[in-house]
Amino acid sequence: MQHSYTKENLSPEEHKLQRVLEILPGATSWTILIGMIVLAVKQPLWAAILIIAIDLYWLFKLTYMTIFLLLSYFRLKTEEETDWKEKILHVDNLDHYLQNPARKPSPLNVAEFFSWRRHHEELNNLKNSGELPPPSSHIIHAILFPVSKEAACIIESSLESLRKQSFDSRRILIIFAVEERADESIKTDILNLQNNHQTEFFDILVFFHPDQIPGEARVKGANVTYAARKTTDFLAERNIAFKNVILSCFDADTIVSPNYLDCLTYHFLVTPKRYQTSFQPIPVYHNNIWQVPGFARVIETGSSFFQLIEATNPEKLVTFSSHSMSLKALIDVDYWPVDMISDDSAIFWKCYIHFNGQYKVVPILTTLSMDVAGSNNWFETVRAVYKQKRRWAWGVENFPIVVRLFLKNKAISRYDKIKHTFKMFEAHVSWSSWGFLLSIIGWLPIFYARQDFTYSVISYNAPRVMGIIFNLAGLSLVISILMSLSLLPKSDRRFPIKEQLIHALEWCTLPLILTFLSSLPALDAQTRLMLGRYMEFWVTDKHRTVKR
Repeated sequence: MQHSYTKENLSPEEHKLQRVLEILPGATSWTILIGMIVLAVKQPLWAAILIIAIDLYWLFKLTYMTIFLLLSYFRLKTEEETDWKEKILHVDNLDHYLQNPARKPSPLNVAEFFSWRRHHEELNNLKNSGELPPPSSHIIHAILFPVSKEAACIIESSLESLRKQSFDSRRILIIFAVEERADESIKTDILNLQNNHQTEFFDILVFFHPDQIPGEARVKGANVTYAARKTTDFLAERNIAFKNVILSCFDADTIVSPNYLDCLTYHFLVTPKRYQTSFQPIPVYHNNIWQVPGFARVIETGSSFFQLIEATNPEKLVTFSSHSMSLKALIDVDYWPVDMISDDSAIFWKCYIHFNGQYKVVPILTTLSMDVAGSNNWFETVRAVYKQKRRWAWGVENFPIVVRLFLKNKAISRYDKIKHTFKMFEAHVSWSSWGFLLSIIGWLPIFYARQDFTYSVISYNAPRVMGIIFNLAGLSLVISILMSLSLLPKSDRRFPIKEQLIHALEWCTLPLILTFLSSLPALDAQTRLMLGRYMEFWVTDKHRTVKR
């Protein structure tokens, strides 16, 4: 029996359980923070011991993340020069290739050797699975752009990146999902883009999502669901098989590299259970990276690093931001939730529960670029970044729904339920508390120390232990700085080296950024959910100068 992925129209018992689960993350975060403050004032000795334990755990986790960040970065770099078209041909001629494989590169050529070995393993696994893909020539890419207030010049840049794809543009279908409440100038611009670029693609479709459809909230999921339903009608009229369509839901400012769709096509073809899989690229925020204040650069680079780390563990990977999936799977689960803000992660959990745990996310080690949240001045940019992070943190709304449906679904293994529940819960509580614990609360035992604590061994050694921990953490910071300089696009300003040096120094503000532009908005979101003050969807402000 399938259950609706929603918090609406619940029975009294379900509603009661829903509210308890909504309260749990925020209550836990506040208990940790208030409890540590009270302990630091009343019992600084015990607080110092706990803080040292927390710092050690944080150091262990940071070391783990740094190692996997390096591994993911290495793999990203090894695939930069990959000829995805050639690999697609190998999939189309699977038996012939496996009988006559390409020459094995020398292990001394590390990048090429690992790429070859991974490709060979993927083709063998595909052959052994017996779940062979359709011919690559049958694949259609449907690219869905939700539009509310995005300027035409921003969207045109995204279209241009798709027009320049190495993938055949005659098999790229563009869909604009436009809110009916959008300004008339926005609607006119979209229709002009359709008229000017329609012949460059398979087609460009424009759908205007009506307001106040029963059961819908004013969220992106409702808009893209409406457009996706209309798109399935369009494809059905032309007898195009849904299983051959890969649908990508992109933010309007998404710019992809020239080989992006070839890379996505290869991963779709080579994945055995492709109709029960989402495909997650690495989002980077480079479009306007040198046009925003330094704190915005640091926090968005950190977001990209987090996605790189998550890509090393596909078993726990959840869709985020721009991603792709089979249109067949989207239809099977009845599209995105139409009453939730966090649609990008909600669609994964909806699929995971619908397919009884037999759904996964495959990371594709290629990047797509979007805009950093920004505005016309420093203070407005702070506000935009804060509200964007709070919206991301509102993904906590999935926790009560997922746990409630886990309790009903007997087909998903108990181990998988516990694993995913713990990861969701721990991730959200850590997000809202770590910044405060490490940057502020961790130092309170020293300030509130009484005389008996002052002369204790813990009092004497705590600052030294914490100093060692933070010195070791500095190594991870240096690695992050070097990697960010490697990943960031070159500045087009007059003194690019000066810009890079300034960017390196900007990382010194990381503790403040983690506290006030990461942990605080996450705590804000959890508190709102705890109190039943549900958020409404807010379109992120973006500020980019587009060159003509």
